[in-house]
Amino acid sequence: MRLLTTSDFCKKEYGEKLYKLSISGGFTCPNRDGRCGIRGCIFCSEGGSGDFAAPADMPLEEQIEYAKNKVSGKFTGSRYIAYFQAYTNTYAPLKKLKETYDPLLDREDIRVISIATRPDCLPEDVIEYLSELNRVKPLWVELGLQTTKEESIKYIRRGYPTEVYDRAIRRLNDEGIHTVTHIILGLPGETRADMIESVRHAAGCGTKGIKLQLLHVLKNTDLAEDYAKGLFKTLEEDEYFSVLKDCLAQLPDGTVIHRLTGDGPKNLLIAPLWSANKKEVINRVNDLINKRGLL
Repeated sequence: MRLLTTSDFCKKEYGEKLYKLSISGGFTCPNRDGRCGIRGCIFCSEGGSGDFAAPADMPLEEQIEYAKNKVSGKFTGSRYIAYFQAYTNTYAPLKKLKETYDPLLDREDIRVISIATRPDCLPEDVIEYLSELNRVKPLWVELGLQTTKEESIKYIRRGYPTEVYDRAIRRLNDEGIHTVTHIILGLPGETRADMIESVRHAAGCGTKGIKLQLLHVLKNTDLAEDYAKGLFKTLEEDEYFSVLKDCLAQLPDGTVIHRLTGDGPKNLLIAPLWSANKKEVINRVNDLINKRGLL
């Protein structure tokens, strides 16, 4: 087995299949509060990429129960991954981080804590705290690299140089934290070689897991305005799966595949519309995996 699915990884590491509960920690982002910018990354929705999370104004315990109810038709297990996806989930004083994450340590139903954040929001005291969490309960930290192409970095308003990602992921790996890197495939102006290079770079830095995300154009984003002007086209289905195959080939044995497509909320999705056919997309993913023997 060359690469691992998240399900296989969980069974191997924790002895059981786990399901993600999307919950919100009520954080913001330096690309929205003025530190880096106020409009967010060019592709980011108003929900900070957490459009499927429980309402942020709910207490955390209620969010967990709300999320459990949402997945109850798909998952019959008793333990879960608490997934903090929206905005930047280490962008706060340590006191706020501890108030958010410490209560999860004693919950038997939460087996793993998964935190999405920016590499430029991981000062040493935060990394030390994350390491403390990881010693009590498994912690995954997802870093939004998105791309390594300089023109794309500026276009999407990422707000930090790639060297910051490099240092952050190596530091997290040093602490034994399971690292996941998020990369977007199909950014405007990027070639197949550009996308492959982004994946190769993440693999070279030692990421333990990867999320490969098809670029979605969502309503009420600056990206949507450029799309409406005809400044770029999104990937066609066959194009995406061809690029995806080449990107997966860059990953070393044992890499955990956390995502290969991604969902755009149907009420927000402008393009590519083919991605809204989730059943068809999943079938294509499974076909790619089975034919190539990747997982």
